[in-house]
Amino acid sequence: MARPRPDFPAAEAIRALANDEGRLALRVTPGARVESVEIGEGRVLVKVRVKPEDGKANAAVLELLAQALGVATSRLQMLRGATGRDKLVRIS
Repeated sequence: MARPRPDFPAAEAIRALANDEGRLALRVTPGARVESVEIGEGRVLVKVRVKPEDGKANAAVLELLAQALGVATSRLQMLRGATGRDKLVRIS
């Protein structure tokens, strides 16, 4: 059975949280039941189904965020937080 496509906030609303250099603060929940991208606490909250092992959750976070922003995954770069829940991503 196909997974339902998550509902995303407007790409403009997500971009509005990025600073002047295109840096965006994320709070990530790996191993979630449902994948989602939400806005809260002044940052983007990303939930992915993938467990945090061998960087798979980070890749899933970047893919989901790219979908929400309507950009290619290659336009996103993780700057900080590869092993933590709080991450900093640059949108180019």
